[in-house]
Amino acid sequence: MQSILHKVVGPKEVHPENLDGRVAVVTGGALGIGYEVSRALALAGVKVIMVNRKEEQGSEAISSIKKEKADADVEWKHCDMGSLKEVKEVFSGLRNSLERLDFLVLSAGINTNQYGEDADGIDRHFGVNYLGHFYVCNQLWPVLRKTGKMGTKPAPRVVFESSEMHRTAPSDVHFASMDEINDSSMDPTRLYGRTKLAMILFSKFGLRDRVIKPNGDNVYALAVHPGAVNTAMQQQWKDAYPGITGKLLSNAMLFAGRDVEQGSYSALWACTSDEIEEKDMNGFYFSDPGQPGKETSQASDENLGAALWDLSERIIKDKLGQDALVDWAKKE
Repeated sequence: MQSILHKVVGPKEVHPENLDGRVAVVTGGALGIGYEVSRALALAGVKVIMVNRKEEQGSEAISSIKKEKADADVEWKHCDMGSLKEVKEVFSGLRNSLERLDFLVLSAGINTNQYGEDADGIDRHFGVNYLGHFYVCNQLWPVLRKTGKMGTKPAPRVVFESSEMHRTAPSDVHFASMDEINDSSMDPTRLYGRTKLAMILFSKFGLRDRVIKPNGDNVYALAVHPGAVNTAMQQQWKDAYPGITGKLLSNAMLFAGRDVEQGSYSALWACTSDEIEEKDMNGFYFSDPGQPGKETSQASDENLGAALWDLSERIIKDKLGQDALVDWAKKE
């Protein structure tokens, strides 16, 4: 019944074609929505590099894709997005090995859950969902810039799996300090919502305004909402809210949530639609394929975006050293 319901009222389908020679990196690409993005791009001829923590997920994902397309060019790399050291090792390696990068889809993450800290002592929601991806973008930007100069269509895209849950970010968020980020008393929903807000702010006031425009880069940074999707992540509601509340929320997703393929359509549209370039939609947030979302006032706050950028760079330099970041203006 769920499948039939969402076939009727779900998002428009997006099935990329004729993308031979292109290259994609998909974090969280071996599971859930990320897998469906990887699968669709691989079936369209894209070389896909999936990045996840668990090797068995990578092996299963590659096997499944190759059952549909025996000559699919897919590979898997291990990385814990909650370890800035690992992010640097993995993605600096990709920066040095890739000749081009057309699609960077940032889908790895954890759902609403209890407060905990990652390998760097940072709120794990913020570290895994947002800060690790900030650092991925930094490490790979020279390759994206280089690809943009090749003039192929579509131009390189960076796509963040954000969410309408950005509306649940704390009303008093300032992105001012680590103490603010590591507030262990914060409600799980607000911890999660803050990261989804950060993705929208970074795509617009970070990448678009601080990197793309000043350097004349032919790259598009976008954030999308996949819809309420029935993935394994929804079971984390039970951990976030032990007892009947968490069970009810998880069970509700079993009925109301879209399937994972439908959840991939927003990101696939953002990766491949000609409309992005034709209408100069850089920095946009989409709630469904082709449908600009209605952002909160926080998500449109340029000053909040600037504070987020500054805090992100400070944390990375504090954890890994002053030379940890690639110069955003670096040319290949």
